[in-house]
Amino acid sequence: MKLDILHTLNAERDARRAVVLVTDVTTGAQRLVKAADVAKDPLRDLLDKHLRMAKSGMAETPQGRFFLTVYVPSPKLVITGAVHISQALAPIGQLLGFDVTIVDPRTAFASAERFPDAKVIAEWPDVALPPLNVDRYTAFVALTHDPKIDDPALKHALLRDCFYIGALGSRKTHAKRVARLKEAGLTDRDIARIRAPIGLPIGAVSPPEIAVAIMAEITQALRLKAEKEAEAA
Repeated sequence: MKLDILHTLNAERDARRAVVLVTDVTTGAQRLVKAADVAKDPLRDLLDKHLRMAKSGMAETPQGRFFLTVYVPSPKLVITGAVHISQALAPIGQLLGFDVTIVDPRTAFASAERFPDAKVIAEWPDVALPPLNVDRYTAFVALTHDPKIDDPALKHALLRDCFYIGALGSRKTHAKRVARLKEAGLTDRDIARIRAPIGLPIGAVSPPEIAVAIMAEITQALRLKAEKEAEAA
């Protein structure tokens, strides 16, 4: 690998931005494709698929035979609300390779005893979230039902372009949430990114079932193209 490619690769990884190293198997020539440049690349469909699956591999194309080495940041799962659903969701997220953090200022709920294997921050969102550096490889879930906790947390997640943002609550509850977020300065387009009611519609009732529905929806958002995006591709 050439030194300039290595420097760029390391810089992108340090910044938690995905890249693909494309190696021409016949000639040995290499080039680095940043995630932001995939749409302009001749191999864009192939690169997009490998990035979404976070998998390296050999590819036979009309342009030749290439090995794609994929570098994707480890995904994060940030949950506001140390509730029963969170107790089921955190270990499922960890099992799927997510770095899980629980945020809840209520120390009676946010404890290491209730979440023995996850990072727990017993602070308000405006204190807890900025140091976490949530980004487009972060799934964000709001579960407290408390506007003083969920609203600022959701606003932070929307402004940081998380790939998944979901919030617990009925349609009536979410309508009130939308009104509050608009008053806080967010646009209709911003707010439309919130998945509410949260989780895939599998008829979940218990906290563990709801956790499964949420994690399934997060996986769908991470691995598959959005419907509108797929239609435009």
